[in-house]
Amino acid sequence: MLPVTPTDFTPLASLAGGVLIGVSAVLVMALFGRVAGIVGITAGAVTQDDRKWRIAFILGLIAAPVLWMLATGGFPAQTVSDNLPGMAIAGLLVGIGTALGSGCTSGHGVCGLARLSTRSLVAVLTFMVFAALTVFILRHGFGAGL
Repeated sequence: MLPVTPTDFTPLASLAGGVLIGVSAVLVMALFGRVAGIVGITAGAVTQDDRKWRIAFILGLIAAPVLWMLATGGFPAQTVSDNLPGMAIAGLLVGIGTALGSGCTSGHGVCGLARLSTRSLVAVLTFMVFAALTVFILRHGFGAGL
């Protein structure tokens, strides 16, 4: 069974993160007329003509933890598994889900819901149900060996 770690209650940090995500989504829509979906931005950095802003967006995602470390003296705490085969399978499943759902959590959850998209609502409900099931399975020992 995987060890269960407590989840910290961080309302101010969570609020600040949500505000930054919302501001970035609004800026991407206002400046470029695009939805701030990370998968679409990343794929478009390779396939689209408007690469400059997409690459800048990705570099900002990479630079953020480095800037945090410079400001605070340490990287943000991470709770990512060190199980490489499990992470590879999870990444594959996320990629398949993103392709089937025509978007990711940021595209559907942040931007799609804000635009009152029915397709995004169905996508968000689907991945939230499966996320909850995954947490339940892993925290109650049904995922032993994963």
